Amino acid sequence: MSLVKIAVLDMNDNHANEGMRCILQIIRNVQGNERQADLHAELAFDVFNVRANNEIPGLDYDIYISSGGPGSPLPSDEAWEAPYFDLMDQIFDWNRWNERKKFLFLICHSYQLVVRHLGLGTVSERRSTSFGIFPMHKLDAALDEHLLQALPDPFYAVDSRNFQITQPDDDRLQEFGAVALCLEKDRPNIPLERAVMAIRFSDEVFGTQFHPEADDEGMLRHFLTDIKRNQIIENFGQDKYDDMVSYLQDPDKIALTGSVILPTFLRDAIKALKHEPELVR
Repeated sequence: MSLVKIAVLDMNDNHANEGMRCILQIIRNVQGNERQADLHAELAFDVFNVRANNEIPGLDYDIYISSGGPGSPLPSDEAWEAPYFDLMDQIFDWNRWNERKKFLFLICHSYQLVVRHLGLGTVSERRSTSFGIFPMHKLDAALDEHLLQALPDPFYAVDSRNFQITQPDDDRLQEFGAVALCLEKDRPNIPLERAVMAIRFSDEVFGTQFHPEADDEGMLRHFLTDIKRNQIIENFGQDKYDDMVSYLQDPDKIALTGSVILPTFLRDAIKALKHEPELVR
């Protein structure tokens, strides 16, 4: 049985969050399914506290998942940033020259960071925070995207951000071999460019502005606590809170998205790795 090693890059800077719990649960679910299906792959994962402890994994992992997190994705002099981008560059470089690939999934803050680093679009601060469960609208390129094929158009996902990716650089995307896949909801009454919500960076690398890891049951429990309920109502209003609770109870929204994108990415990566030659570590 082959061992598939996963590095989970925690980008939350020690802030409390639901995303890491959801990511690790998806890995455990896929791990259990792999065993049940007797597909001869054993999953092992390690968590790296990137921003708080400057923990950066090396290239001895097969799959990397880089989480969302708070704060600005704009340039800083924080100690973790240069090593983080160096790892991203190493993964892309590795995949150019090696038959056995490295797979990478980028979520929210990580997605913004890598888009900025690669110059694929404009990273800017939003006029106001986007927080809620919103429709994600597919572009034509998404019709051929395996990770999205099982989802309707639009599909729904958790969005929580103060920054955005707009003005994708088509020349740079084409040069890099990347393609934009989704846009945020259309707001005809607001004369602002719609944010790019997902990009296929390469055959092995995928990123989303939204949170595909979010699960309905866990997040519903979290949102029903007095602290979280009061926080959302105070910051965004009762209507926003009621909408989120309703959407979390709808099996065709968060539950569907959470069951498709990241689990499919992991299964696709595992299948690809099992058909590629093992390397001497």
